[in-house]
Amino acid sequence: MSDVTRSARRPRADAARNRAAILDAARTAFTAAGEDASLEAIARSAGVGIGTLYRNFPTREELVAAVYASELDAVLATVPALLARHTPDVALRAFLDTYAGFIATKRGMAESVRAGAIRSAAESADTRRRVNEAVGLILAAGAERGVFRAGTAADDVTAAMIGVFLTTANSADPGQTGRLLDLLVRGLAAGE
Repeated sequence: MSDVTRSARRPRADAARNRAAILDAARTAFTAAGEDASLEAIARSAGVGIGTLYRNFPTREELVAAVYASELDAVLATVPALLARHTPDVALRAFLDTYAGFIATKRGMAESVRAGAIRSAAESADTRRRVNEAVGLILAAGAERGVFRAGTAADDVTAAMIGVFLTTANSADPGQTGRLLDLLVRGLAAGE
């Protein structure tokens, strides 16, 4: 295989490192400074030139979408390990906590970066379908092991989870989200 063919199939190691460094720097900058985050400062923090940033992410919106997708991928990737280490009910509760942290970070980012950019990022990442798949894996494992009732729709659990996050977003009680997520998981128990 020629070097040209090999490079067309996957990015060079330095290009992949640059992209990862840009995403890390952008995540930090958007969370801290929001819309005021300068792309030049992000490039500098990543240790790359502005041209490298623009080659990877031609617009600010594409950079926001990439940060969102990268973080969503990390959250969803926890599911197999959670199921391998825990019973399905404990795995679901741990996943809900991880996803709650993701939502809290995105909420802060959405308040400081144009909300439309976050909404567009969520749509382009196919978030709802992918979260439903992750929740569905946990529900199926739970039903198979007799922990969760069979036939629960993953989208119903996802909708309830989103409802908890929306209704507790401005709660003065920091423990309310956790208590509601506990209720959600207990409500899925077989025999309930």
